[in-house]
Amino acid sequence: MTSPLPIEIIGGGLAGLSLGLALRRAAVPVSLFEAGTYPRHRVCGEFIAGLDASTIKALGLAPFLSDALRHQEVAWFIREKLSREQTLPAPALAISRHVLDARLAAAFVNAGGILHTGRRVTEIGQPPGRVFTSGRRRTPSPWLGLKIHALDLPLTRDLELHIGSEAYVGLARVDARRINISGLFRRRPLQAQGAALLLAYLQAAGLPRLAERLAACRSDADSFSAVAAVGFDRQVPVISGRFCLGDAYAMIPPFTGNGMAMAFQSAAIALPVLLKYTHGEMTWPAATRDVQTALRRHFRLRLTSAAILHPFLLQLPRQRWLATLNRTRLLPLRPLYAALH
Repeated sequence: MTSPLPIEIIGGGLAGLSLGLALRRAAVPVSLFEAGTYPRHRVCGEFIAGLDASTIKALGLAPFLSDALRHQEVAWFIREKLSREQTLPAPALAISRHVLDARLAAAFVNAGGILHTGRRVTEIGQPPGRVFTSGRRRTPSPWLGLKIHALDLPLTRDLELHIGSEAYVGLARVDARRINISGLFRRRPLQAQGAALLLAYLQAAGLPRLAERLAACRSDADSFSAVAAVGFDRQVPVISGRFCLGDAYAMIPPFTGNGMAMAFQSAAIALPVLLKYTHGEMTWPAATRDVQTALRRHFRLRLTSAAILHPFLLQLPRQRWLATLNRTRLLPLRPLYAALH
């Protein structure tokens, strides 16, 4: 019996790790290259909305998410005024990436995968069997992402979403003590570091009461993360013929809480096609074409919907319309949730 062809994965985030683990369970030789190390904190809402049961089953994710918190109640604040409370149609999962990434990485190695950490692959060519899951595309951008874990911070609901001046911030509990605070901000010439930088951005965004709440509690300094040059293309332009998954394929605006789910879903979409390739049942160009077509079909509606709604969270005139629609209950939150997930 012929041995399966090997797969090389560039990028050790959720898409890369879950795909690599699923391939190893099918006895496929897998090497994974990750520029960072584990465990690590990342700028991420750590709030997984829209992750379907079929994806969890296909990738064997249930053991890694068994202790994730289930959140369903959401409070929207626009310019520090409560605008709307919402119950999600289905519970979302909340779990620290510091925990989740490390679990997946350990399971991948235990399953016989070859993990190279601290290795940045600069060769962007596309030999057969190379899969890119290397995260967001770095591009000139006015946006900045900031994240920190606050300790024992009381919340009004499972998830709070605060909309400010060219900024929005999400708060979600990820374990018994930790509240993940992550936000997207227009970059400003502010001079500070760590939690002080986040506080300065909250003040500049017209969210002083939220800044006071954060300043009044302890935070985990080691959890602070920042990422600049954040772009939100509906689909990332890629070199023709490249096999891209997760954020390397497309990055959805973070307010949807759907980025982590999309990473897993893209891996689940690619898995059966890659298994056919590794067993000689299809060529690499055919596998690449089939997966990219499936990704476009699966994610087109949610990416387009998110791109349309995103400016309403960041631009003042549109925020006023959003507040009015929310206040009068004319904003169709359930249909929007369905479109975005």
